[in-house]
Amino acid sequence: MASNVQLQLTIPDEMRGQRLDVALAALVPDYSRSRLQQWIRAGQVTLDSHVAQVRQKVTGGEQVRVDAELQEQTRSAPEPIELDVVYADDDLLVINKPAGLVVHPAAGNPAGTLLNALLHYDAGLVNLPRAGIVHRLDKSTTGLLVVARNLIAHHHLVNALQERSVRREYLAVVNGVLTAGGCVEAPIGRHPVDRKRMAVSPGGKEAITHYRVEQRYRAHTLVRVRLETGRTHQIRVHMAHIHSPITGDPVYGGRLRLPAGATPELNEMLGNFRRQALHATRLELVHPGSGELISWEAAMPADLQQLVEALAADAAELRDGA
Repeated sequence: MASNVQLQLTIPDEMRGQRLDVALAALVPDYSRSRLQQWIRAGQVTLDSHVAQVRQKVTGGEQVRVDAELQEQTRSAPEPIELDVVYADDDLLVINKPAGLVVHPAAGNPAGTLLNALLHYDAGLVNLPRAGIVHRLDKSTTGLLVVARNLIAHHHLVNALQERSVRREYLAVVNGVLTAGGCVEAPIGRHPVDRKRMAVSPGGKEAITHYRVEQRYRAHTLVRVRLETGRTHQIRVHMAHIHSPITGDPVYGGRLRLPAGATPELNEMLGNFRRQALHATRLELVHPGSGELISWEAAMPADLQQLVEALAADAAELRDGA
């Protein structure tokens, strides 16, 4: 499904001497400079009725017309996969992602992904990069994820993520009893041996994770985590780095250790919890259309809630027996 973008504007005199693509990027901030360059190269931009060139200089006063057709950006097929849509308008979708749902198609998961589900939910998303998905959650991580529904919203959200103005908070159960919250500031890059894993690495990209204690248990802690950056597996890598890996994490959590003296119910729960106990619980951003600061919250899914309740019951028994 293709759609058009049509714009008409006049180059201000003060932009005299600038390259056309630079001038347009300043005049039409809703679209990225690379996108505008694509339209110019495709002959979809005219300057005083003549086909424009990316590098040509403007003198001021020219009439610019953009008549661009948005081309399909993905070849993935729509699939009727049920989505938990928390919020929807003309600009945004906010999805509460369940555990087990992969976000993007890849070699191991060519179909059955969130992207396939989104294309079925809104066929127009085929015109956006990655069907409007601007950030991701790991397959086994649950919670809130925002999707753009048009090119302007997509550009806005990508910039907001780069500028770190999107607030993302998570709830996680970690191994060990943390005495206080803190901040982990350690660069993250590919693991030097296992390329499917990430690791704290001096040559990695800047990564900053803030966390605070919500509740302490016998041998675990419920923490609220806020991402300042958004590196792959960031929370999982950073919590393992401070020796408090996320409970159930099959990659970074290490071997299962059952707390000494724990209730049979808790031991069974821990033994059967086969994913990282991590949930994206809150999302806050400036709406690309209204400019309003808006936020959403999603309660923990049933399996994580049951784990927290088992931890609390075990902690209560420990206190009662003390």
